[in-house]
Amino acid sequence: MTTLVTGATGFVGSAVARLLLARGHDVRVLARKGGDRRNLEDLKVEIAEGDLNDRASLDRAARGCTALFHVAADYRLWAPRPQEMIATNVQGSRNIVLAAAEAGVDRMVYTSSVAVLAKNPDGTPADEDTPVSVMDMIGAYKTSKFLAEEEVRKLIGEMKLNCVIVNPSTPIGPRDVKPTPTGRVVVEAASGRMPAFVDTGLNIAHVDDVAEGHLLAFDKGRVGERYILGGENLALREILAVIAGTVGRRPPKVSLPHDLILPFAYMAEMWARRVSGKEPFATVDGLNQARKRMFFSHAKAARELGYNPRPASEALKDAVAWFKQHGYVR
Repeated sequence: MTTLVTGATGFVGSAVARLLLARGHDVRVLARKGGDRRNLEDLKVEIAEGDLNDRASLDRAARGCTALFHVAADYRLWAPRPQEMIATNVQGSRNIVLAAAEAGVDRMVYTSSVAVLAKNPDGTPADEDTPVSVMDMIGAYKTSKFLAEEEVRKLIGEMKLNCVIVNPSTPIGPRDVKPTPTGRVVVEAASGRMPAFVDTGLNIAHVDDVAEGHLLAFDKGRVGERYILGGENLALREILAVIAGTVGRRPPKVSLPHDLILPFAYMAEMWARRVSGKEPFATVDGLNQARKRMFFSHAKAARELGYNPRPASEALKDAVAWFKQHGYVR
């Protein structure tokens, strides 16, 4: 069968495509014309050029496919034109799901994010059922992913689609070519350029385990259900200690208050908007999100899908090794 994967030029999507190929799927990937295709160089896939905002290209890409993994998303913690991100993540998700449905695709997996979930005020791990609303979303990325998942849920109900939702936490590992915002933190820490940190925490999962979770959801997931594909909950200081130990550096010891860094984030965004045009390392939304520890439980995925992620230290070590091998860390 031919399986369509969106986002296969990216971090998580390429891991999903690789695993599908290893399982014997014929894989077709959606790729934008002129986009970065380094993650496809050694993959025997069919490339369908298109864009999530170009419905006709999606109709062509979905034709003849029996399965869809919609992994693509505009993932940035800062964007000079936030409405473009919202359009891609919300309308783009609607476009590809409708195109797949009209092409007769039998089974779909939609990749959402833990960004759309609530966080418990006491720092304990949240799950798929922790109460949340769009008012809890901080920034354009989280808002766009929340609205996108709501749109997909509505389509599942209205059109009786055979679709499962997965919510990856913070994927870490090889082939983060861009890199993602979290990958940038790994690069900076491994390079010795993070002398201090803020008191926050993340749920770290190996990108290949997240990919495995996608296929488990495809095989075993209940229609319309969401599954957190997470890993290990770690404080940022613990994450930085693992990275420092991997490269033989001393981990940072200084914890900075969020409010102390916030003015620098505003200045960094102003510089990015007016001068560089590049995403700043520190963003206002990112710091506001970091006020709460982003801890989650993947117990539902473990129970219903058999999801069993490896320790976070392995994900971090694999990421550092890949970044060193490819010249991101010297």
